[in-house]
Amino acid sequence: MQAELVLDARNGTGESPVWHGGQQALYWVDIPARTLNRWHASEGHTQWTANEMIACIAPRADVPGEWIAGMESGLFSLKPQTDGTLAASPLAPVAHAAPAMRFNDGRCDRQGRFWAGTMLLDMAAGARIGRLYRYGKGSDNAAERLGDLIVPNGLAFSPDGRTMYLSDSHPGVQAVWAFDYDTDTGTPTNRRLFIDMKPLPGRPDGAAMDTDGCYWICGNDAGLVHRFTPDGRLDRSLEVPVKKPAMCAFGGPDLDTLFVTSIRPGGTDLSDQPLAGGVFALRPGAKGLAEPAFGI
Repeated sequence: MQAELVLDARNGTGESPVWHGGQQALYWVDIPARTLNRWHASEGHTQWTANEMIACIAPRADVPGEWIAGMESGLFSLKPQTDGTLAASPLAPVAHAAPAMRFNDGRCDRQGRFWAGTMLLDMAAGARIGRLYRYGKGSDNAAERLGDLIVPNGLAFSPDGRTMYLSDSHPGVQAVWAFDYDTDTGTPTNRRLFIDMKPLPGRPDGAAMDTDGCYWICGNDAGLVHRFTPDGRLDRSLEVPVKKPAMCAFGGPDLDTLFVTSIRPGGTDLSDQPLAGGVFALRPGAKGLAEPAFGI
């Protein structure tokens, strides 16, 4: 299956793609560039810049036109401005376990609660000080729900919302866990290993869920996007023309296009992957689920 180039974005770290059904547009972030990006088939590419790195986003149902975002110092509401900037309103600060930390992967559960994890910027240090937080409408703080993480990633929720998935991308971990998820209280329990990715190509990065309950996750460093069945079996692997796919999301009018963002490593010879940092599209023969908005 041939991956189609959507945009030669040259993102340092393209992350958190979200398909906006109402606009028929794809949104995503470039973490080091501090930008929120939008692509529309006929309107092209637009971007807005924030004053902190943005790592993960979800549209706000309670405040149309704004986005909830996990950034460096906490959770914010972002409103795109006509001058290409982002107006950021603080929602919940976070007391990080150490300096030089930021949010990483995040998304809403099926009930509209925002989940996001934190990490030390120096991933190579292997510090297990990352935390997973939950934030609900009307809250004034983000509740810490899980710790002992290095690079929390791969958050996803099953179609019925009753299973939560979480990965850790660090080379020393490379695991994906599943949890039973109480949709009434937003509480994950019964943590168990879903996938051990150490023997598989690529580190687990960002993920998406399809209507069959299969879990799609980017194989970072391997140029692959893997699909796992609900019982944890590797079902297929699709290639993208870059080594570091970062996160995937279903979109398009029928939610049957799998968009993939990627990383453009700095200080590296990219002659073998000139499109690194680009946004790609795959037609995998599966359909995804509409991304829940915050505060629904």
